[in-house]
Amino acid sequence: MSSSPSQSRRDRDRRRAGEFPPPAEPLAVPVFDSHTHLDLTIQEADPGGEAADPVETLITAAAKAGVDRIVQVGVDEPSSRWGAELAARHPSVLAAVALHPNEAPLLSDLDESLRVIEALAGQPRVRGIGETGLDTFRTGEQGRAAQEISFRAHVAIAKRHGKALIIHDREAHQDVLRVLDEEGAPDTVVMHCFSGDAVFAAECVRRGFHLSFAGTVTFASAGSLREAAALTPAGQIMVETDAPYLTPVPHRGRPNASYLIPLTVRSLAATRGDDVDELCAAISANGERVFGPWR
Repeated sequence: MSSSPSQSRRDRDRRRAGEFPPPAEPLAVPVFDSHTHLDLTIQEADPGGEAADPVETLITAAAKAGVDRIVQVGVDEPSSRWGAELAARHPSVLAAVALHPNEAPLLSDLDESLRVIEALAGQPRVRGIGETGLDTFRTGEQGRAAQEISFRAHVAIAKRHGKALIIHDREAHQDVLRVLDEEGAPDTVVMHCFSGDAVFAAECVRRGFHLSFAGTVTFASAGSLREAAALTPAGQIMVETDAPYLTPVPHRGRPNASYLIPLTVRSLAATRGDDVDELCAAISANGERVFGPWR
């Protein structure tokens, strides 16, 4: 009997150690990552070692994989400030700022935190307001009123500043649409990490929303998600990591990063019957239309 650990055991050990997966085959036509959390990713695992700049290491690795632009997304005051500062000094990064729906009920002064987000929204390289929205999975009834107040405020901020609204929607599809109908949706809406089925996708497409697909679309259990991706017009589709979460197959369970987007793009292309290069070109054009130029 061999004394060396099995492959599955080695994989589990690597996951526990927080090791990043190996690079994906680069894309020939560059795309962008519409939603990532670089600040959280470097907390999950340091990609470059103590001597390296871990953020720069992740951005460089992404560019080598054909992911040459990134949207850094905030979830609270500190991460929103951090992202805005990074975008201001880095040409391949744009920022989105917001209070995550699961954060809103925990805040001692929601109005003051919203004022901080409003101030950050005016910065030129802050191009999105999000992630905001509704989440009935992690927040119970006692916190949902604060979630909705926060969501409505973010909708107004996006409209005042002419920025894309980036929506977190977890088990709240119809309530998200209800709030957008009541408030009036901004001109540009992105459904971050789209999680609905084909029926909900068709409703979002009809409203002109952009649907952003994460590594979840590669999961074996995600048949309904692939149906949704298949019907999304090329002019309304985007791709993201939500790193360090939602790592695509075959690396599910290990830390995610923007350089793994080629795995998700190729899965999407296969699902839709698209040429990979043509899909990349469409995704890239959508990014420039939604967020404006990076440079």
